[in-house]
This record gives sequence, C-alpha cells and structure tokens, in this order.
Amino acid sequence: MYFAKPKIILKIMSNFFENKIVVITGASSGIGLETALEALNRNARVVFAARNLEIVKAELNSRKILEEKYLLIKTDVAIESDCKNLMEKTIEKFGTIDVLINNAGISMRASFADLDLSVLKKLMDVNYWGTVYCCKYALPQLIKNKGAIAGISSVAGFKGLPGRTGYSSSKFAMNGFLETLRLELMEKKVSVSIICPGYTNSNIRNTALNNEGKTQNESPLDESKLMSAEAVGKEILFAVEHKESFKVLTILGKATFWLNKFFPKFIDKQTLKLIKKESGSPI
Repeated sequence: MYFAKPKIILKIMSNFFENKIVVITGASSGIGLETALEALNRNARVVFAARNLEIVKAELNSRKILEEKYLLIKTDVAIESDCKNLMEKTIEKFGTIDVLINNAGISMRASFADLDLSVLKKLMDVNYWGTVYCCKYALPQLIKNKGAIAGISSVAGFKGLPGRTGYSSSKFAMNGFLETLRLELMEKKVSVSIICPGYTNSNIRNTALNNEGKTQNESPLDESKLMSAEAVGKEILFAVEHKESFKVLTILGKATFWLNKFFPKFIDKQTLKLIKKESGSPI
C-alpha cells in the first residue's frame, strides 16, 4: 500500500506526461475533470470521455487550450460499443493510447431492504463493467506502449458501507478485476494502479441514486470540508507516474484501511455510527 506523498512533492513537475495520450472517463466534472485538466497542464494529449461534454467545452474554451491537445468523445461506459468507439476514435486522432484512467462512476444511497434491484445493476454496469470494457479495448495499445491503467475506486472498495450496497459491491469487483489484471500484465510492463479517494468535494453524491434509481440531487455532507477534486487529481497522476499499485487518500481513509485489518469489529461499529449520523441517512 502506498501513502500519499506530501503536497510539496506533488508540486514538482516532471516530463512523464509530455505528449502522452491519456484517456480519462467520467471527465465532465469532479475528479475526472480536474485530473484531465492537470494532465493537460503537464503537456499530455487528453481524451475527455463523458456523457455530457458541454461543461468541458466551456472550460477548455475559457482556458484557450488548443484543440490539437485534446479530444472530446461522448461516452456512456455502461455501453460496450461506446467504450470500443472511445478507443477507436482516440487511436484515429492520436495514433495510440499510453494511459487509461477509469474514473467514470456513480453512487447510491439507500438500504438494501428498500432498494430496487435495478439500482444495483446500474452501478455494476457503470462502475465495474465500464472499467472492464475500457480496459479490454485499450489493452493492445497499452501493452504495445508499456503503458498505465488506473482505476478510481473508493474506501467503499475495501470496506462495505451501510446504505451503499451497490456502490461497495461494484468497487470491490473493480478492485478485484484490476488487481488480477495487474498480475497478468506484470511481465508486459503495464502498470495498474488502484486509487481510493476518501470523501471528496465532487458531484458524485449529488448524482447518487436513491432506492428507486432516481438522482438525489443533494449531498448529505458538508462538501466544503472535504478533499478537493483538484488535489485528488494530482494524487492520481502521481500514482500513475510512479506506478503505485494501491493508494488510499485522506487520513480517514487510511485509518479505515488499517483498523479494518486489525480491529474489524470496532471499525464495523464506527462505520455504522458514522453513516447513521449523515443527514437523511437511509440506515
């Protein structure tokens, strides 16, 4: 496991991403958008993949970034043909793929007893299968270039969270897939990084699904007190550059990881207590 480097280290720029072709899913907001913009700052050629690209267009136009440096591709990662098209269009414009960052994801907030099972399927389609599809169609180029794959997981990917059965399940599955893929690609020199942010100031809670699969449009947390998406983006690129296998962000995330290993019953009780304190908790 890798512990996040101090911020001062993250400010030291290298030329690792210079002219590399970086594909980022879920790049229209939050962690995905900030990671993509930071990659552009490091002179990468960036492919923004998302269902809604209007915000991205406005952001890139305001920054006056040359169109030759990026590509926008409307992509729903839950659809296999969209993921295939994403990689084909990337290769068509830039000739190859060096880095794939699987960031697209969706959350949920409801007790399992009250949950429509279609919500679980939706989360697995986006969070798990979206990662699988993108990795499959990018893989030949990544092997050719001895490239890098990153999966943006969560603390919920190694610790089950009450009221998040679909989210935890999909992130556990994603972690298992990427960990296995890392071993398969080890001798081919393709790095695979699993990054687990803690609570981050992003749009994921606002777009989380309720028990009926409808968007909640509100966050139960004080977003201003959470780690910024920009800081998470820098940590992601650091992990990719340094071929980190597994990285947990935030003090709470690290504490959860280690306490869950050595004091599982204690952390179970504390996790339940924390979730029950959330505004409008479904538990």
